[in-house]
Amino acid sequence: MKRLVFAILAALPIFASCEPEKKPIMEAAPMPEVPAGHETATLGAGCYWCIEAAYRQLDGVKSVTSGFMGGAVKNPTYEQVCSGETGHAEVVVVVFDPAKISYEKILAWFWDLHDPTTLNRQGNDVGTQYRSVIFHHSEAQKKTAEASKSAAAKNFKDPIVTEIAKASEFYPAPMYHQDYYFQNKSKNPYCKYVIEPKLKKLKLDH
Repeated sequence: MKRLVFAILAALPIFASCEPEKKPIMEAAPMPEVPAGHETATLGAGCYWCIEAAYRQLDGVKSVTSGFMGGAVKNPTYEQVCSGETGHAEVVVVVFDPAKISYEKILAWFWDLHDPTTLNRQGNDVGTQYRSVIFHHSEAQKKTAEASKSAAAKNFKDPIVTEIAKASEFYPAPMYHQDYYFQNKSKNPYCKYVIEPKLKKLKLDH
């Protein structure tokens, strides 16, 4: 499980990042619906709570669903994915209207939302389940992702380690993980000390 130690809260217990204080019904969220004329982007950039909270706010984005992709175990539970043994990455499926926001713009936000130079790690969240990855849904998306990655490289001192791979079966995370930040920002310290600063930096609602 992810663990995060805050220096300013050193006297308090270690907080689990993607582990809610209470675990409601384990029902998985429904598969994202893709209306006519819309496309999907599937991205992994550390804890899916963080990137979901940002992408939900972008004009042209229809929906964002947190879940898992890229592993070998069918219908993995959140706990199994957190063990790092299933091969899955925490991802979000972003359904968007390309007439309002391009795939290139979706990827531009992706590079700003995390550090793509740290292998299998975002801050204190460590493991292959937190790897930086772009799952493409077409050859066109693959080429766009490769070009975007090359262009983004100039903005980072260290090499980008983001994986670009073909999209595989997507497994939505439990319902209580969806829109987690805005539903729990006053309850889980991870929201306040990890996600909120990212949203502030990007000048998004927090």
